[in-house]
Amino acid sequence: MESARTSTSTPRTSPFIPTPFERVGLALFPVVLVFGTIFSILSPETRAAPYDHVAQAHVQDIKVARSYFALKSNVFNVVFVKRGWAWITVAFFLFIFTHPSTADAGRRLRAVFRWAAVTTIWILVTQWCFGPALIDRGFRWTGGKCELARREVEMGDSGLGEMVTSVACKAAGGKWKGGHDISGHVFLLSLGTAFLMQEVGWAVGRWLGQSEERCVVMTDGALKSANVEAQTSQERVEEPSLGLGGKFAVGVMGLSVWMLLMTAIYFHTWFEKLTGLLTAATGFYIVYIVPRFVPAVRQVIGLPGI
Repeated sequence: MESARTSTSTPRTSPFIPTPFERVGLALFPVVLVFGTIFSILSPETRAAPYDHVAQAHVQDIKVARSYFALKSNVFNVVFVKRGWAWITVAFFLFIFTHPSTADAGRRLRAVFRWAAVTTIWILVTQWCFGPALIDRGFRWTGGKCELARREVEMGDSGLGEMVTSVACKAAGGKWKGGHDISGHVFLLSLGTAFLMQEVGWAVGRWLGQSEERCVVMTDGALKSANVEAQTSQERVEEPSLGLGGKFAVGVMGLSVWMLLMTAIYFHTWFEKLTGLLTAATGFYIVYIVPRFVPAVRQVIGLPGI
């Protein structure tokens, strides 16, 4: 009898770390980056291609480039990655407004709050953080300068010397060099894919009747399954049901992982890619793990699928 109870009980998982299922999914990102980096080192084609540390890419001459994906002008980079957060946002909203698992208005609203939280992190890191974005601030803090601005300062023009973003520097014809540049591509692709994994994966999993792995800390300090906060029970569906929104999200995730691999092979140093991944992991932890052990945060943004 005791053995039967043991075999059917659900083991508790720590609310402070991702669940075993989540760890399998999240392991994809370092695996892709490590594989891509090793490939770029061992491949005769990439080894032979000149690398520009200022441009953080191999030579961009289409006649010399070893691969179409080594060019920053490739259509996937220009149309998809450069507008990456727009694609991720479209995939997210298409899913929550078409999939039956998110039909509940409260569940849908909390999902929008999570999107807003992740989007805010993306903005702070890559676009604007009460001035320059965190990526630009980090570059300056580690000694980075706008090369054109440095020359102009020596000639007495301090206006260009005040440029503190890579966009402004490049727009003025300068080169953003000298500091550590967190890989914005790795950050965007990793955070966006992990975001969709959470929102689509947990919602569809619960819709299909999968067991709940997540545990949460209650207001009284008790550790319980996340099931206790589910507002409504969902009827198990025998056949997989991604729906239109889920299929589109899977497509966006698949292309994101592919472009993450291309970034790992052809762009940035290994340390720039590592810091991009760690920055994305920090954002993921704040939005998806912290609410599990901070009830006040969970009451606002909830958990995916709950």
